[in-house]
Amino acid sequence: MIGWARDKRRGWYRRSSHEQVETSSRWMLNVTPWAFYIGGIPQLLAAARHSPTGTALAWSIAAVGLAQCLLVRGGLRQGLDCYLGEAEPPRRRIAVLAVLMVVLTALVTAVVATGGLEKDPQAPGLTMFAVLAPFPAVYGLTVTWRQGARVVGAYLVVPLVAFALAGMGPGDLAPTAFLMLVAGGVNLFTPRSSAWYIAVMRELAEAREAQARLAVAEERLRFGRDLHDVMGRNLSVIALKSELAVQLARRGPEAAEKAVEQMNEVQRLARESQTEVREVVRGYREAGLATELAGARGVLRAAGVDCRIEGADADVPPRAESALGWVVREAATNVLRHAEATYCTVRVRVRVRGGAGNGTGTGTGAVVLEVENDGARGDAGPPEGGSGLPGLRERLAALGGTLTAGHDGRGTFRLRAEVPREDTASSGTATRDGAASGGGAGDGSGSGDHRVTGEGEGDGDGGRRESGAGRGAGERSPAHPRAAGR
Repeated sequence: MIGWARDKRRGWYRRSSHEQVETSSRWMLNVTPWAFYIGGIPQLLAAARHSPTGTALAWSIAAVGLAQCLLVRGGLRQGLDCYLGEAEPPRRRIAVLAVLMVVLTALVTAVVATGGLEKDPQAPGLTMFAVLAPFPAVYGLTVTWRQGARVVGAYLVVPLVAFALAGMGPGDLAPTAFLMLVAGGVNLFTPRSSAWYIAVMRELAEAREAQARLAVAEERLRFGRDLHDVMGRNLSVIALKSELAVQLARRGPEAAEKAVEQMNEVQRLARESQTEVREVVRGYREAGLATELAGARGVLRAAGVDCRIEGADADVPPRAESALGWVVREAATNVLRHAEATYCTVRVRVRVRGGAGNGTGTGTGAVVLEVENDGARGDAGPPEGGSGLPGLRERLAALGGTLTAGHDGRGTFRLRAEVPREDTASSGTATRDGAASGGGAGDGSGSGDHRVTGEGEGDGDGGRRESGAGRGAGERSPAHPRAAGR
């Protein structure tokens, strides 16, 4: 029993917010007819117990009312689907419920006529209040509210006329009419209000998904524009010079040298284009932490999530910025795709311990990034497959960092990334005020104010890191103008 309840609880938290609203609304509508039934039928049975005929009729009313409550569940489900445009109206079930209502009216009228409720003149009104719920609830979901009000209002006149003909006095008819009017109005408009609320929640969920897709599409367009700006002109020049070289080659040996010059120019442009594309991709993949924080806040707020950034101005070492920027980007993506969040908090902290005042600048510590959001679905959070969290762990592990992610079981998901600040985490070491040593094939040394690592891509184009392994190890980095390698 405990395991069953636990599974139900987990299944509930796995649902999105609009799915929870829809499920709870459907259950409330299914419970409403039973609440009306239980509220009126016991009093009828108690009032009719003094008369054998009244007792028999009262139990017949209770049986027919019970049949209504059993039939209304499927009718409400189909009626809601009809209101939402997903199914046809349940005409047969509505017809059955209408027939049962006519039977109940006849039975209550018979009880009034036989005098079985003389000791409790309000019992007929409470009985009609108890059994009037199913038909208006289902019928009102399949027609317009005006048509539903006309049909239910016209029907309410029939029992009142029947009760008057059966001998009920004007003093008893007034409260009976009031109870029937309340029951008919509540059961006609409450299901429609719930169905409208479900429809609005579905539209909001669809709009939120559309916002997330638009955010991804906007980023793709930005990347495409960057590539077009970089490659458009160069490719046009390459095409023109290639065509010119072909024409020169066709003129004979006297124009061959000019054709070679044009092809050399094409080769140079192709290499420049390759370098520029690499810079664009590198800038896309290694965006700074501040840029990613601002982008995540803008995307999440556009999706209706209250995103707050704490510690955006923290002094984060350059080597940790790219990795933590990836963490922020992936965390924002997970919030949009795998949660129904209302808030998301991103915290950046720098912990420094030991060696802070020894004059060497080599104190140990760590940069900690924490992302917390509500509305997580289930206990698993974002999927562990693919290139999401496993890819982030690999990036951080290369820097000696760690990544943890977990669900607290109450809808809150927390992601924590930590990158050490020790200079020894990279393959080369440096101090801010002292000498820098580079490992690898370059065997370079120098002095400067910035960090120099002995491990690079070997492109020869510098950047933030001096490459000690590969081509270009001895070139000067534009980001570190005073660092030199041999």
